[in-house]
Amino acid sequence: SLKQREKMRKLFSMGIRILIVLLLSVSFSLSQEKQGPTDKPVDNPNYMIGPEDVLYIQVWKEEALTRTVPVRSDGMISLPLINEVQASGLTPPQLRESLTEKFKKFVDNPTVTVVVMEANSFKVFVSGQVTTPGVYRLRAETTLLQIISLAGDFTNEANPKKIVIIRREDGKDKRFEVNYWEIIDGTNPGSNFVLRSGDTVFVP
Repeated sequence: SLKQREKMRKLFSMGIRILIVLLLSVSFSLSQEKQGPTDKPVDNPNYMIGPEDVLYIQVWKEEALTRTVPVRSDGMISLPLINEVQASGLTPPQLRESLTEKFKKFVDNPTVTVVVMEANSFKVFVSGQVTTPGVYRLRAETTLLQIISLAGDFTNEANPKKIVIIRREDGKDKRFEVNYWEIIDGTNPGSNFVLRSGDTVFVP
């Protein structure tokens, strides 16, 4: 009947709208957080371990003590025998040294290896006039030029002469204004910042 056809048409139209909303939500979610490749460990001894990272702790010839552990939100990891250990804020070599000292109470001459399997804590925020703004999880040392490239470069409306980097230091926000073209032409190469976790890059 006419009423049934009209009802079916409305349901179909509603279904299409819901599908579009869902697709847009998924697209927005994917665009908000970009990650580097996760198929290999972080090969950077200066990497600063942080919450949400996943570590592989190996004690040579001690299988019961060897395991993969997440860094909790409080910066701690849990391991057999030595229990709670501070991991956040340390580099892998520093954590290895700390664990070696703690395991000495239970193991003769322990040989400890620390590998960052997943670098989830190092986040940089990119906003403003770039093609793909969002949150970027970085696995290695990254400069301002590199993060701009990762973000798909500038939009047509961008003003690369006045990029702002906002960095949290000692509980306060510090702002650094950078001229992209001065980095490119070599007149001010020192302003090609090596980014820190938590930095915000804003392109006006």
